[in-house]
Amino acid sequence: MKPSNVLTLPGWQSSGPKHWQTLWEQRHGYQRVEQHDWMQPLRGDWITRLEEVVLGLDEPGILVAHSLGCQLVAAWAAISRNTERVQGALLVAPGDVERPELGAALYSWRPIALQRLPFRSALVASQNDPYCSFARARQFATAWGSQFFDHGEVGHINADSHLGSWPEGHVLLQDLLNI
Repeated sequence: MKPSNVLTLPGWQSSGPKHWQTLWEQRHGYQRVEQHDWMQPLRGDWITRLEEVVLGLDEPGILVAHSLGCQLVAAWAAISRNTERVQGALLVAPGDVERPELGAALYSWRPIALQRLPFRSALVASQNDPYCSFARARQFATAWGSQFFDHGEVGHINADSHLGSWPEGHVLLQDLLNI
């Protein structure tokens, strides 16, 4: 698979320069799906943008999602007629948009799409993620049909987790690429 067919899907406010997604893009040539508005994300807008990028791929792609990006994968897969253009998804630290403190900012993301994903997926969760309880992450994995990985206590699995380029995560991605 060409590196440009590995699509990174950052979460709310995007992924900064020290985030593992950014480092993977720089090191491996993966393509970020740029959204129109990272600060006030609207589910419909984000789904439309992902659909455009997926349709532009010359072969099936792999989705690498973080936080709200995981919810984007589930929401897109629930309505797209082009899911066969995705070979698999690595879902990392899904954000729980149904938490009360996120309601005002992420209102358009409710209800969470809980249909089984039509492609292979792996979900990586942290036991102390401030944006999604470990039990809730496991519920998402079950609903989406994702293989579940416990990554210990590393917060939101982002730059603040001090993972650098997160080589363990890249191993999981390589497993998805070798479908």
